Amino acid sequence: MPVMKGLLAPQNTFLDTIATRFDGTHSNFILANAQMSKGFPIVYCSDGFCELTGFSRAEVMQKSCACKFLYGPETSESIIQSIDEALEERKEFKDEIIFYFLSISAALFWCLLDIVPIKNEKGDVVLFLASFKDITDTKAKAIQEDKREERRRGRVKTGSSFTSTRLRSSTVLYHISGHLHSREKSKIKLNKNVFGDLPALPEYKVADAKKSKFILLHYSTFKAGWDWLILLATFYVAVTVPYNVCFIGDDDDLTRSTTVSDIGVEILFIIDIIFSFRTTYVSKSGQVIFDARQICIHYLTTWFIIDLVAALPFDLLYAVKVSVASVVHLLKTVRLLRLLRLLQKMDRYSQHSTVVLTLLMSMFALLAHWMACIWYIIGKMEMESNAYNWDIGWLHELGKRLESPYYAMGDINATGSGPSIRSVYIASLYFTLSSLTSVGFGNVSANTDAEKIFSVCIMLIGALMHALVFGNVTAIIQRMYSRWSQYHTRTKDIKDFIRVHHLPQSLKQRMLEYFQTTWSVNNGIDCNELLKDFPDELRSDITMHLNKEILELSLFASASRGCLRSLSLHIKTSFCTPGEYLLRQGDALQAIFFVCSGSMEVLKDGMVLAILGKGDLIGSNLSLDNRVIKTNADVKALTYCDLQCINLKGLYEVLDLYPEYSHHFVQDIQQDLTYNLREGHETHVRSFECLDFKCTPNLLLHY
Repeated sequence: MPVMKGLLAPQNTFLDTIATRFDGTHSNFILANAQMSKGFPIVYCSDGFCELTGFSRAEVMQKSCACKFLYGPETSESIIQSIDEALEERKEFKDEIIFYFLSISAALFWCLLDIVPIKNEKGDVVLFLASFKDITDTKAKAIQEDKREERRRGRVKTGSSFTSTRLRSSTVLYHISGHLHSREKSKIKLNKNVFGDLPALPEYKVADAKKSKFILLHYSTFKAGWDWLILLATFYVAVTVPYNVCFIGDDDDLTRSTTVSDIGVEILFIIDIIFSFRTTYVSKSGQVIFDARQICIHYLTTWFIIDLVAALPFDLLYAVKVSVASVVHLLKTVRLLRLLRLLQKMDRYSQHSTVVLTLLMSMFALLAHWMACIWYIIGKMEMESNAYNWDIGWLHELGKRLESPYYAMGDINATGSGPSIRSVYIASLYFTLSSLTSVGFGNVSANTDAEKIFSVCIMLIGALMHALVFGNVTAIIQRMYSRWSQYHTRTKDIKDFIRVHHLPQSLKQRMLEYFQTTWSVNNGIDCNELLKDFPDELRSDITMHLNKEILELSLFASASRGCLRSLSLHIKTSFCTPGEYLLRQGDALQAIFFVCSGSMEVLKDGMVLAILGKGDLIGSNLSLDNRVIKTNADVKALTYCDLQCINLKGLYEVLDLYPEYSHHFVQDIQQDLTYNLREGHETHVRSFECLDFKCTPNLLLHY
């Protein structure tokens, strides 16, 4: 598998930014098209707005941004006129207004209404953002306080409470705004009066991923080179630390010769910790995290402790002339924990078979090096424990053959006796490698019991290494690279196709980017191809589980389980990248689409007719007779979008098999569609205007 770089393509994150901007205090908002002067139809409404008003999203879409369907007898005519003027002049509006719920029992409520124009990169107003804040409780408290004050002054007046409240609306609004500014550090603050800080509002345009210039990309060329440098430093530590502990020990002169390189490695490890605090990573959702705080938290909870222990500067003890060489070498063995990072990054290093073989051989050689160090320690300890009357160890045999024998401890020539450390290490490494790869040649052999026991262990380890590495290297590579080989084969096929048919660079880039992105999402697994060999019963259960999100829509509430099982077999997953068109105007509609994640926009003649997000249903009303449907607009992805699509051909087949459900489906889909794409379908904006405000609220709510 290729290294996952994350979802980084430029995308329009306007909807996500607006949805997360309110921090839960003003989650009741709508977006309206500012380019269609007739009615300014609503193109998106939040779940909070639906809960507040009692209308469903399908009922609100394409109605007027002025929300005339929420007007009632107590709604001020002057405020209505001000709203219309603000929309026509495309300027900001902020005031209090009385709205009516859809539910009859809920009656009316006071609302703080904010309307702000949204511009694109060209400076043109393309959208209106309207926020709705229920302030009924605040108004009720203000009215009660005013009444108590009037009673104290003996000037209690009679009349309609709502009429007096309307007369004081501007005063109360001023009071609320001042109160919020005075307590902006408390939990009651409303994000600087929600829309007071105009520059904080995003523009409706494609935005590149923003990051600090001090943040490193985890897949950049510099970071890749740095990782290889740290890998070499880790191998250096894995080689030198056991060697210094076993062969050098307390010999200060030999120890100090590697001090400079050891300090250099420590500096590299410390710098790597600093880089890790500023390096992006890919979250579980596939997004690249650029936020410095999240990066720090992620690193502190994963590899920070191991990296910190491995980077402790033990060699600084030499700077204060502390003669603790053996202790320092033993402490530095904790740096071998750094090898755990190597195992964690094996997937990144294993993109090429040559790299895999190199790493396997390096690990094998490293194991032989560690065994050589242990083999020398065994011989040295045997010799020290039998200093006066013992000369049968492998070190004594080596010294005799090299004509540099070891002398007894009391001998005058005992100091400096025996072969050089270089010769001893080479002999040790020769013995361990010959034992691991074969049965040895006998020229360096075990003589004592301890040496023979260790030799047996080496032989067992060698047999295991043969079984796990050398004997199965082909199988290991095939397991590791079966998917990678398939990825390369598909990529080569695409490149050959592009070359043979002379596709332009733009199409070539789009094809490669789409293939690489979808491969990172589904790992090259075709669910339909994978499940075709399973029995229908099991396949239906699996597909119902995979598509349970779309099957839980109210559209399918009246369908039988058998109908849902049959329908699930015709549902496929789809994926769109930012800027890709899902449908074009005039195309024949082939499927009904359900948005699982991401956001899309419906365009016609360059104007935004609707913005679709998670949970929206895209398609058209169906007819069992006229089954050819032409689309009336374009549907374009703003972000990375996961979709589930019901093939219309398969849908009609299921409806023919279940005629008792087909009638309900044809009727219900008109209510559940977020946007109707049928050509010729006109969505009339129902204003719900009450020409005579003396009509009863019940009559208005009925409309």
